Amino acid sequence: MSGGASRKPGGTVEHLLHPCNFYGGGAFFIPETGISPKLKGEIFMVNIELKGGVVKEFDDGITAMEVAKSLGMGLYKAACVCRIDGEVKDLRTQINKDCKLEILTFDDDDGKRALRHTASHVLAQAVKRLYPEAKLAIGPAIDNGFYYDFDAPFNFTQENLDAIEAEMRKICKEKLKLERFELPREEAIKYMQEKDEPYKVELINDLPEDAHISFYTQGEFTDLCAGPHLDSTGRIKGNAIKLTQCCGAYWRGDSKRKMLQRIYAVAFPKKEELDQYLAEQAEALKRDHNKLGRELEYFTTVDCIGQGLPILLPKGARVIQLLQRWVEDVEQAHGYLLTKTPLMAKRELYKISGHWDHYLDGMFVLGDPQDETKECFALRPMTCPFQYQVYLNRGRSYRDLPMRLGETSTLFRNEDSGEMHGLIRVRQFTISEGHLVLRPDQLEDEFRDCLDLAKYCLSTVGLLDKCTFRFSQWDPANPKNKYEGTKEQWDHAQSVMAKILDDLDVKYDIGIDEAAFYGPKLDIQYKNVYGKEDTLVTIQIDMLLAERFGMYYTDENGEKKLPYIIHRTSLGCYERTLAYLIETYAGALPTWMAPEQVRFLPVTDRAVDYCKEQAAKLTAQGYRVTVDTRSEKIGKKIRDAQMEKIPYMLVVGDRDIEAGTVSPRNRADGDLGAMTLDAFTAVLKDVVDNKLKK
Repeated sequence: MSGGASRKPGGTVEHLLHPCNFYGGGAFFIPETGISPKLKGEIFMVNIELKGGVVKEFDDGITAMEVAKSLGMGLYKAACVCRIDGEVKDLRTQINKDCKLEILTFDDDDGKRALRHTASHVLAQAVKRLYPEAKLAIGPAIDNGFYYDFDAPFNFTQENLDAIEAEMRKICKEKLKLERFELPREEAIKYMQEKDEPYKVELINDLPEDAHISFYTQGEFTDLCAGPHLDSTGRIKGNAIKLTQCCGAYWRGDSKRKMLQRIYAVAFPKKEELDQYLAEQAEALKRDHNKLGRELEYFTTVDCIGQGLPILLPKGARVIQLLQRWVEDVEQAHGYLLTKTPLMAKRELYKISGHWDHYLDGMFVLGDPQDETKECFALRPMTCPFQYQVYLNRGRSYRDLPMRLGETSTLFRNEDSGEMHGLIRVRQFTISEGHLVLRPDQLEDEFRDCLDLAKYCLSTVGLLDKCTFRFSQWDPANPKNKYEGTKEQWDHAQSVMAKILDDLDVKYDIGIDEAAFYGPKLDIQYKNVYGKEDTLVTIQIDMLLAERFGMYYTDENGEKKLPYIIHRTSLGCYERTLAYLIETYAGALPTWMAPEQVRFLPVTDRAVDYCKEQAAKLTAQGYRVTVDTRSEKIGKKIRDAQMEKIPYMLVVGDRDIEAGTVSPRNRADGDLGAMTLDAFTAVLKDVVDNKLKK
């Protein structure tokens, strides 16, 4: 709904002039006439469309908060912010025209963000009260909470965090009103200079000269902020706030800038929700691959090698090798041709592809990128411009298409130091990367096959059920000249991809400004145990790069045509996949991909030789088997194997030697009873060959 207030009079001037109807001290007037209601003696009505399409009349100038109160005290108490004609606003926003209004609570993403962003202001206020010398940086809401960055002359200790948390509870009890006001840019700079907040001054300086800068005040504390916010600190429960950790963070994510202290926190409407969250986090910590993967010796990191460059230990290396071999075999069965291309290339290759212009900051460059008189190389951040050379090796006909090229590729990306996390985000990684060159009429079928292949791989390893799909599109505004091609080309590419996804009945969210610079993509997303989301698999439609590389084919009429290209992965980055597998299975990987599948546990020294003989038979069949020859009691051997998540433990004592049997124990099912090695092999074969989740 849109338009000005309806001409139906109603209400009273006294109601309109109530202090709650003023916002930031601004005078109210009727937009259409400019006549003060006080002078007119009456006010007009507005039609507001509410949830479910219900339309109700309210006094012109009513606030969203008053609307919520009129609908019920439960909604009023739970309300965080509102959405007016699709735009998120403070609850005290006055409504002066017909509109659609949504009252947002913590159950809504925008409501959640508003509560947590307000809590970040409470955090900053508490720090300034206790440590006035601390300087304020930024404090946004994030997916699983909020944080604030501070420049303090000392390192925050746990004692400091406890004191800050206690002060935050006091501020919530004070029920301080949050008031918004604006200043012209120069006045805003002067205002923050007087407060001795250099980081805020820098942020303001980056804004346009004609910008009016908004601030929020609560009690004695004022912060630079665009909002929206809750109307009062009293809407936050002090006992439902928890500071979770403090770590270093470079100012504006730039490793050349000062290291600040970042305090992370969470906030909920009720203490019970906080308690539940903390219990879930405790469970998540048990599954955290960054902790569990190190304890189980899947990987490690070394300072003198560098951040984001993990060392895969024998267990981790074995799992990734198994996954790589399996994926390569699956891709071969789907008609993929295996390639192996260099790890680096001259800048000229990246200039042709466009990566030099759009991705240089994310590349590791060998040489001076600005000196055109000398050779300059870069480690590859992706495989596509290399694999295109396979297609270009000779002329191609329509009969050669589709050409499906696959490669287990090692890639290098210069990720920001603050983004790195265990195996999930690293600077060197390996990926099942592939590119399909195809005719336009083959696009939908090939895209479907790419998606089916990815879903099969993800399902087999046990990750698909928790995946979500996002259609990543360009931003037509093209910020910072990020995208290649014309609007017409992008509209066409995205309409083609949308039709394909709809035909395939893919349920997806849309991500604006998340496309590759050369085309839209389908991102298959996954969250780690803490709720942080990353892309696991991507499938991209590219209608631009073929022309850059002159990748023509001859059609049935002898005419040269440009093909389409699909960029895709089957399983994604192997390091990231391993991280998610460790978290999903709490380290107990399914038997078929476990680095050690069977461990023989001799009860006595007399059983060692027998165990070695039996182990050799299983090893000869391709199974991964060890023998625990330590002079330890069998109870300790079993406990150790359990702790190491070994799928099958074969306990062997004197009775087994005499009977020619083994006594298997499964890590989940316990004792399986004595059986011959052949009988156990049959059990093992079924579990491994069928890739069962056990």
